[in-house]
Amino acid sequence: MRKLSILMMVGMAMLLLATPAFAQGNAPATTNAYPFGYALAMAIASGLCALGQGKATAAATEALARNPGARAGIQFALILGLALIESLALYTLVIIFAK
Repeated sequence: MRKLSILMMVGMAMLLLATPAFAQGNAPATTNAYPFGYALAMAIASGLCALGQGKATAAATEALARNPGARAGIQFALILGLALIESLALYTLVIIFAK
């Protein structure tokens, strides 16, 4: 977990330091910070959805190992849960492209 937090901090530092590279010489004084916010929102949504999918899959695997006879119910709940989790990331993507 510590390596993941270090990797996230390094990634955020790289994103924050890379923004002046896209500056233009004679641009107006107003700046538009929305693209960074959109990228950050998508990154957070995707990362949290991936964590949720991992936990759901781990729980379903453990449940199947404990009770193989309940495979149909567990599999249905797993597929439904994964679809709902993935829809959160897709909703974020749609909102980003709608703006």
